[in-house]
Amino acid sequence: MSERAKSPRGGWLPKWLAPRGLSRARIGIVSDSASCLPESLRGSEDFIQLGIPIIVDNDVQGEDVTALMMGLAMGKSVKTSRPAPGEFARAYAQLAAAGCDSIISIHLSAGLSGTADAARLAAADAPVPVAVVDSKTVAMPQGYAIADMLQARAAGAPREMLEQIAAAAAANTVYFAVPSLETLRRGGRISAVSSVFGNLLNVKPILSIVNGAISPIEKPRSFARAQARLVALARRDAEAVQGPARIGVMHFGAAELAAEIATELGPYAHGPVLIESLPAVLAAHTGIGVLGVCVAPLYPQSGPETPPASKS
Repeated sequence: MSERAKSPRGGWLPKWLAPRGLSRARIGIVSDSASCLPESLRGSEDFIQLGIPIIVDNDVQGEDVTALMMGLAMGKSVKTSRPAPGEFARAYAQLAAAGCDSIISIHLSAGLSGTADAARLAAADAPVPVAVVDSKTVAMPQGYAIADMLQARAAGAPREMLEQIAAAAAANTVYFAVPSLETLRRGGRISAVSSVFGNLLNVKPILSIVNGAISPIEKPRSFARAQARLVALARRDAEAVQGPARIGVMHFGAAELAAEIATELGPYAHGPVLIESLPAVLAAHTGIGVLGVCVAPLYPQSGPETPPASKS
């Protein structure tokens, strides 16, 4: 096991808070279902996750994974829609009524969805102050930031620190290998030219989130090579982190391959490598068979008051 994996979990948080004192404020947190947040955390107190619905052949299916898989398999039109501002307004009002003094609303990249814009519209009339954070990322990078916010809040961290952690989500890296570009093209996430080019050459591209937008970074000629590159990229990023790094693996309809990747990356991760199925809102654009990896520093990587990595 690497030295990285032996580092104590979460030991920096009490030390960071000690000179500042604990916050007595009650802070609500709102997010969306694009975060790949583990189900065990979705029921946290004063936390609301809004669903992002999928639309199959013009029928709204909520987040029904079965309907999504059938729609994708049958080649139907599959789209997604942001939550309405009214849903955010109700969530903010619910948290305020429960006693929250303020709210942090962290969402998937505005370059991928209008979700953060809908949140801002509702925040303007919320009964308590709401800070809307564009995470500039999606999936597990967003989910790890939310998990860190929940942990920090439970330890008494002030709102400023929670906002810093939310902003640090963009420092978490993510890579996806998609079997075909066609689903992304139909969803309007890449151009028709890119899709045709990729399919003609049997390219199995590796995509990342760069500056909040989808960006192709490599073009392996087979999915087996793409899987190997996911492992190599995650290992590279984990080794480059200042301090321990958590690693997560994502998939949709490719559980066995995801488990293989997790096993290979285990020696480079702080703690167990999480494996999560992509939520319907993301799988609607990536298609069946997608694989992804995420590397998330244990210590937030942005902001002047980020605690230093432990030397122990």
